[in-house]
Amino acid sequence: MSTSSLHPHGVFSAALTPLDAELAPDHARFVDHCRYLLDEGCDGIAMLGTTGEANSFSVAERTALLEAVVAAGIAPRRLLPGTGVAALSDTIALTRHALSVGVDTVVMLPPFYYKNVTDDGIFASYSEVVQRIGDARLKVVLYHYPQMSAQPISHALIERLRKAYPATFTGIKDSSGDFANMTAMVERFPGFAVLGGADPLMLPLLRKGGAGCITATSNVVARSLAYVFKHFGDSDDDPALKAAQARIVKARELVSQFPQMASLKALAADRTKHAGWQRLRPPLESLPPDQLRELLANAAAFAASA
Repeated sequence: MSTSSLHPHGVFSAALTPLDAELAPDHARFVDHCRYLLDEGCDGIAMLGTTGEANSFSVAERTALLEAVVAAGIAPRRLLPGTGVAALSDTIALTRHALSVGVDTVVMLPPFYYKNVTDDGIFASYSEVVQRIGDARLKVVLYHYPQMSAQPISHALIERLRKAYPATFTGIKDSSGDFANMTAMVERFPGFAVLGGADPLMLPLLRKGGAGCITATSNVVARSLAYVFKHFGDSDDDPALKAAQARIVKARELVSQFPQMASLKALAADRTKHAGWQRLRPPLESLPPDQLRELLANAAAFAASA
């Protein structure tokens, strides 16, 4: 099965959210960032996810940001907003709002506050969302990130959801870093879009039948990821493919040396020359001066080696 038959497929950026002086989402700057990412080769924007600090924002802040992006002319079909939160009613509200502005595909965390809940409980939560919304347009990309949510999405749960709602649950973002889990889902669920959350794994995942990626490092190396997505079938000996993959790996290492979101925002500030990009909403913090200096020095060396 080709990647083009999977939905969604391609390179989606887990976009950063710039903040204004009041630590609220900066709509205009975010729209600019989305346009930059699309110009760099991203197929779409996975906004309001982990990298976008979504769980630090209210429902009102999240809906307002999505409205601003659509109003600015960015096609709703290119947006994958995160709508899964701890409260069932808020997940329904966010998902219904996305549909109301023309977005039909969302990324949905499982409810994550209560721990050690069963698959039955998680199934019931997802089922309530789908049934209460009752809109055939809705497509859901599940979000498997057990290190952060402490709520894994099992293969048995995926099977149940796909059997009950085959036209709704179309894919999963796997941010576990477990390549064996990703490939097992590709093999077990034909037609199900498995998207990697770790940039270096996109190439091998595509070669196993995966659909692409939703990644944080795409905020800085979208062009290389887009090249790999387009040319993943080329020989490993192809110099351009090797160079693109090497750049992706080095970029991931660069932004993982210190806290990732703070590092990515620091690099965005350096690229745009707008210091406000460095703001994060508490409890997250910007990089301290010594780490910032080291990151920017390493980034300059990385850019020079490209």
